[in-house]
Amino acid sequence: MGFLTEIVAEVHAGLRAAPLDAAALRRRAVSQEPPLDLAGALEGDGIAVIAEVKRASPSAGPIVADADPVAKARAYAAAGAAAVSVLTEARHFAGSLHDLQAVREVVGLPLLRKDFLVDPGQIVEARAHGADAVLLIAAALADDVLVAMLAEAAALGMGVLLEAHGDADLDRALATDARVIGVNARDLRTMRVDRSVFERIAPGLPNHVVKVAESGVRGPHDLIRYASAGADAVLVGEGLVTKKSPREAVAELVTAGSHPATPRPVI
Repeated sequence: MGFLTEIVAEVHAGLRAAPLDAAALRRRAVSQEPPLDLAGALEGDGIAVIAEVKRASPSAGPIVADADPVAKARAYAAAGAAAVSVLTEARHFAGSLHDLQAVREVVGLPLLRKDFLVDPGQIVEARAHGADAVLLIAAALADDVLVAMLAEAAALGMGVLLEAHGDADLDRALATDARVIGVNARDLRTMRVDRSVFERIAPGLPNHVVKVAESGVRGPHDLIRYASAGADAVLVGEGLVTKKSPREAVAELVTAGSHPATPRPVI
């Protein structure tokens, strides 16, 4: 059994043990300010950077002892990130909805809830805590559940980063109306990173879709490699939080993504 299968089973078990208060979450969700546009923030002339708040990971363990999500999110925004991603999964990534809410209070950029979401109620929960968009992993969701999740996000005016890991996922993603599709270079069964996955899959994405390269960005050279393969944006986690100055690390990526010599996707 791979990591993705295990964690999805854990999420389902958690929801059965502690069902979401759907009515209360929806009241809170609809009281929020209108969501910011993730897709719009990622479109443009340069290669956009989604900078991630991340405390730990299954592959790296605890990443930094003082991972203050508010301080990091402020640094990312000041350095020119287009959006901020917050990991809210607790058991394996040490994240929380409290982190999401805290970042919402200090950052005016589109905010992505990154987690292993399997139920439409979790999208309402994300909105209730200030998220403008959610990550959906195609491989974790049956077709009918994926349709329901996308519909819930649309009803709340939220964006979706729909993540694919292989050709089968890509076909399912393209069958939806998702504006933003990510290709994750990390195999969620083995946790290994293979940057060539994006290079192989990205050509199958149509030009009107915002293409996000996920995982494996350690610095500007990786951003440029992904840009050469057609990326419109990169999502960066460990490559930022492990740096002495996350602000400088984001600024380097933003500079590389806006440089005239950096390859641009064909539109």
